[in-house]
Amino acid sequence: MDVKTGEMGGCPIHGNAMRSLLGRTNRDWWPEALQLDILTEGGRSANPAGEDFDYAEAFNALDYAALKQDLHALMTDSQEWWPADYGHYGPFFIRMAWHAAGTYRTGDGRGGAGSGQQRFAPLNSWPDNGNLDKARRLLWPVKRKYGKHISWADLMILAGNVAIESMGGPVFGFGGGRKDVFEPESTYWGTEEQWVNEGVATRIQPKEGMALENPLAAIQMGLIYVNPEGPGGDPHDPEGMARDMRETFARMAMNDEETVALTAGGHAFGKCHGAEPSDTFGRAPEGEDLHLMGFGWLNDQDEIDRGHVTTSGIEGPWTPNPTEWGNDYFRLLFKYEYELVKSPAGAWQWTPIDPEEADMAPDARDPSKKVPTIMTTADMALKRDPEYRKISERFLNDQAALDDAFARAWFKLCHRDMGPKVRYLGPEVPQEDLIWQDPVPAGKAPSDGEVAAFKAKVLDSGLTVSELVKAAWASASTYRCSDHRGGANGARVRLAPQKDWAANDPDELAKVLGKLDELRGDMSMADAIVLAGSAAVEKAAKDAGIEITVPFMGGRGDAGAEHTDAASFEPLEPFADGFRNYLRSKADVKTEDMLIDKAHLLGLSIPEMTVLVGGMRALGAVSGNRSHGVLTENPGALTPDFFVNLLDMGTRWAPVEDSGDEEYVGTDRKTGKERWRATRADLVFGSNSQLRAQAEHYAEMGNEAAFVRDFVSAWTKVMNADRFDVAYAKYHA
Repeated sequence: MDVKTGEMGGCPIHGNAMRSLLGRTNRDWWPEALQLDILTEGGRSANPAGEDFDYAEAFNALDYAALKQDLHALMTDSQEWWPADYGHYGPFFIRMAWHAAGTYRTGDGRGGAGSGQQRFAPLNSWPDNGNLDKARRLLWPVKRKYGKHISWADLMILAGNVAIESMGGPVFGFGGGRKDVFEPESTYWGTEEQWVNEGVATRIQPKEGMALENPLAAIQMGLIYVNPEGPGGDPHDPEGMARDMRETFARMAMNDEETVALTAGGHAFGKCHGAEPSDTFGRAPEGEDLHLMGFGWLNDQDEIDRGHVTTSGIEGPWTPNPTEWGNDYFRLLFKYEYELVKSPAGAWQWTPIDPEEADMAPDARDPSKKVPTIMTTADMALKRDPEYRKISERFLNDQAALDDAFARAWFKLCHRDMGPKVRYLGPEVPQEDLIWQDPVPAGKAPSDGEVAAFKAKVLDSGLTVSELVKAAWASASTYRCSDHRGGANGARVRLAPQKDWAANDPDELAKVLGKLDELRGDMSMADAIVLAGSAAVEKAAKDAGIEITVPFMGGRGDAGAEHTDAASFEPLEPFADGFRNYLRSKADVKTEDMLIDKAHLLGLSIPEMTVLVGGMRALGAVSGNRSHGVLTENPGALTPDFFVNLLDMGTRWAPVEDSGDEEYVGTDRKTGKERWRATRADLVFGSNSQLRAQAEHYAEMGNEAAFVRDFVSAWTKVMNADRFDVAYAKYHA
């Protein structure tokens, strides 16, 4: 699916076949691996710290200075079981941090360093993460020492920062607060059955009409970004290399300047490893023998001692000073012509023609030896692509510009999935507000009297329950727990591009927002939108015979265009939103799968998702104001009618002709008369056994009040999902 258009492309499953929501899972890759899923059934947690553990509080009690001092000492404390190249682990830890953060993608906000996923399959065994198991083992004594006060997720990124500092590189800052999880997250990484090292096809093939499928960002299965040898491993396609880099880094939220700065800055340090053919080494950690204790790939001590290390397969350093920050990368890139050769491991790489001895590098294990520097095909793209070359030449001649650009790009890489800056903890959080952090000016909470007066005016405004609920949902439901972006705070639903999204019924939305703006007085638009929706829910519950107050947490601020990088919000536009029964067009993923995906990004449980769908249908909050799914004779009242009528065996359901099995008509079994219209996102609550059990619960007589109570609870959760300004206030006091 293209990020901008929402159309599917590049998916290896075509025609009428449907790809699964998760693609290949760990069980597909390692069918004999120990399965622990049964121990988390019934809602049992895998978190040994307990759900009440307050990591932010623990981090704030951390001796941060001592931790950094220990990390600095670790950089040059070479261990026999995994000796440090050049006597310095800095480049190794930079790669670890880069690869922890580098899985982030804008399409769905998943990936990134936020929960320490590099410790678990499949990431711990991706070919691109080769031998990073050793980096985490090197960090273990530090992690053990500081315990609960530093998560693995934070420690991996902080180690990368300290590594840069220890080699004289520029650092913009560090924000802690990433809380570990203790099991693999369910993320779609692709449908391919092979890894990049096994010959899997590249995902961008213009001649074959294949584009990079949304939400993926990596070019091949098992890569973080691009194949450094070239598109699909072909070094003879310089235009394709730049194309791949530009596309995949853009899906990482990086522009051309950030791409060049990150590539050059990262490659200022360390070396590539391709000393031996990779088939001479062991398996990835997840598939290795029990006695190797999760130690994968290279674990033969004799080979390690001799420096026979292979990860990417490319061999050699980029600069003559691999543990010192400077501009040797660009100096060498432009000083020499390069020839294409193969590494000892058989990978394509580029070496300078007739290099001067002063431009050669020390051997990683024997400083008395000199070896040639190298460039990858990805590096050569910075010289060959016209736009990349302009930026590279500027950095070549302006060290200060490179310093600043790399420091900022590295900070963005490592923090892009953390959400608003208020979530950052620690003494090194930069004061500067950055546009990609989606800043929101502070708001002022309205008084109880202002809240009551506004609600009364809204309910007397002529706006319907459906219109008010849809506007509030359009604002709040952009939230993604994957990268903590979106949500109602800031009221960006009134700005481009959100105000024009088809799912939001733009004309109706503009009418609602215009009226709320008239009525709100000193209240922020962000608060007004949420409060108006809450007032509508209260009225709908009352119309169903149940008195209830929807909790309201005021104090949201209003963002302006100057606080908003409009283009970066395009990926938040819903291709499908089953809660509003919205589907842009038929996709290669089932509509009900996309409903589950949306619920997951909102942080909802199965009951919360179920009750919200049922309630939204009863309220008539359907995109386009269609009748589909509004299975009630009394729309606008908060009743469980959706479930009651969906499960009524007096109705026979059949697909609507030419709808592609997306729309259905329900007819009376006796008379054949049409009763209802519905979509896949509706009928799944009757067809799927687990969801049917949820629907039956809410359809039972006597559960009407429970239905309203649960709807209000789930609704409030969505409305407040992004209120980190409140949740984190005590940590910044």
